[in-house]
Amino acid sequence: MKSLPKITYPDLPVARERDAILAALKDHQVVVVVGDTGSGKTTQLPKMALESAVARGVKRGRVGCTQPRRIAAASVAKRVAEEMNTSLGQVVGYQVRFQEKVSRDTQLKFMTDGILLAETQGSADLRQYHTLIIDEAHERSLNIDFLLGYLKRLLDRRKDLKVIISSATLDAGSFAKFYDCPVVHVEGRTFPVEVEYLPRNDREDLPRHVARAVEQISDYDEEGDILVFLPGEREIRECADLLEGKKFRGTEVCPLFARLGLQDQQRIFSPSGNRRRIVLATNVAETSLTIPGIIYVIDSGVARISRWNPGRQIQRLQIEPVSQASANQRKGRCGRVTDGICVRLYDEEDFEARSEFTDPEIRRSSLAGVILRMKSLKLPEISEFPFIDPPKTKNISEGYRTLREIEALDKNKELTPIGRELARIPVEPRLGRMLIEATDRDCLGAMLVLVSGLTVMDPRERPAEKAKEADDAHAKWDDEDSDFLSYLHLWEDICEFRDGRKWKRNQLRKFCRQNFLNYRRILEWDNLRRELGQLGKKELKWKWREFEGHEINDGEYQTLHECLIAGIPRQFG
Repeated sequence: MKSLPKITYPDLPVARERDAILAALKDHQVVVVVGDTGSGKTTQLPKMALESAVARGVKRGRVGCTQPRRIAAASVAKRVAEEMNTSLGQVVGYQVRFQEKVSRDTQLKFMTDGILLAETQGSADLRQYHTLIIDEAHERSLNIDFLLGYLKRLLDRRKDLKVIISSATLDAGSFAKFYDCPVVHVEGRTFPVEVEYLPRNDREDLPRHVARAVEQISDYDEEGDILVFLPGEREIRECADLLEGKKFRGTEVCPLFARLGLQDQQRIFSPSGNRRRIVLATNVAETSLTIPGIIYVIDSGVARISRWNPGRQIQRLQIEPVSQASANQRKGRCGRVTDGICVRLYDEEDFEARSEFTDPEIRRSSLAGVILRMKSLKLPEISEFPFIDPPKTKNISEGYRTLREIEALDKNKELTPIGRELARIPVEPRLGRMLIEATDRDCLGAMLVLVSGLTVMDPRERPAEKAKEADDAHAKWDDEDSDFLSYLHLWEDICEFRDGRKWKRNQLRKFCRQNFLNYRRILEWDNLRRELGQLGKKELKWKWREFEGHEINDGEYQTLHECLIAGIPRQFG
């Protein structure tokens, strides 16, 4: 192993447990580290893993550290590189989809858990790593559960591999039991946090409720930064509009969500001047990111949670109350620089009645995509794979049935050529099947518009106070023969605001305001369409032409709908 910069540790709770963590790593293959949000696990454990490897005399490989989100992998790598006084991409690097800052000298690599899973295809034993850190394991995403099961099997083959599992909740007993390994507990916040409950008034919407909480905090402190947890981009935008309209003195309102541009994200991590910041965030800030300087937290108590409805065969992203564990993680985002206050926008009885932990994603997802992924990764059958929480047999059968219907699996449950191609397309399998059919029928440009439009949230908005005006504005895109074609009509109109591959953003914003469209979702729709198109061209050798809109003739209508039916044969009406 090449020489490292000097490793030092800031005064964080996890650093005080350094000796215990290093001793556990020396004597065991797997160590679980549990500590409250904000204890420093994400930034300090990777440095401890490097220090441990040097002490053990490890000569080859690097530390790999997974994060559930791209924004976290990039920002944490930058922070750790600064702490180690090295340039990003040298000793410390990161890799996320479509972006990589890693060199031959990189000894500490941050990445999304999806990147590490993909690497198992080219290197089943992951010999490029001597230590792996699975961060935010309590989130129990599909990728995390895949990795935990994969590593359980891998550890028997690689006795030299060390694994650190980092969790922010006390549910870590299930990880320790799964691996038969020790747990190191890290004390939480440095300062105490007081919890206040502020239930909603009659007929008070969420933005006004948040504004009331801000006003309550401002009554005794007009300067401390506030972090507000909201369920999604729409709610963030509505709250931002209301708070900016109130013109709080010396205050800056800062949105934060996963798809925000990099420059806007960096504003959050680089406070400027003496202005109070009100950061409006989705649950991306719950565990993955630590925002400096937060003194107050306002918790809406809800999040958008994805759930599969087997009866309707749809995956719904619905707003639900968060678990007690999530609420406590949100509370843990303050109390790091001074005494903190967490204002919960619900009552204490509501909190006590909530489930203790969030359901693992595998218990609330369609298993068709899970099975397809496992087949492509050459993992064992889903019924035999060592999941911490195995899925129900009925849901497994439904997943196999769906994959056979879209010709991804044969009668022997083996991947077909279509299945192998599907496994490389990062959308739900039935939508991916539509794209594959469209490549054969020469209508891929239009189908990319449709599939990406069906994947993101509907950009059409219908505010209650202007429902009729919104309906009238949207009516021009309706198609009496097919709801799907309404997406193509809308796309045709917004393409007028493009100049080559760039949007005329100011004109598009104005058009969206006038026609009750969500500007950010339009851009997200286009980003996904371009990402899928680039992936298809580079990796799957797809050939396609941009669809910028035209009148769909009878032949094209038939072809497009045959492609749609290929993906959803049981749902077409």
